[in-house]
Amino acid sequence: MREPMQLNGKVSRGRTIAELNLIPLIDVALILVIIFMVLTPILVQSQLTVKLPKAESGTSASAENTVTVQISRNGALTVEGAVVKWPSLEKELTLRLPQSAKKTLLVQADRSVAVEKVVAVLDAAKRLGVGKLGIGVVSGNAE
Repeated sequence: MREPMQLNGKVSRGRTIAELNLIPLIDVALILVIIFMVLTPILVQSQLTVKLPKAESGTSASAENTVTVQISRNGALTVEGAVVKWPSLEKELTLRLPQSAKKTLLVQADRSVAVEKVVAVLDAAKRLGVGKLGIGVVSGNAE
């Protein structure tokens, strides 16, 4: 036999207390967090554009032994498409260049980027013992 329940000083007989089930709401919130975590790096990467300087001569680098560092117009830095902050550049290059002497580092800097930033990347690569260094350019005939 059920005892009468007391709610707010009132006695109710045999009524069930409705509870709000939060588990589906938490599931949806977690799925949204995961979606944003996956999409944010892709959106940031797609917003970085680099207009390379033109050159009349040059050779193309093989993609398998090349690590590409891009510097955008606003100074944002990416290593192999992943956004990297300037203080952690050397650490990121260390992770990406395990056999440095056999690798080539290609710096693709926007034509409006200050030379000091390109030199900073080249200097960090040289300290890590990278075998070959290159600067990305666009063919003189391309627009």
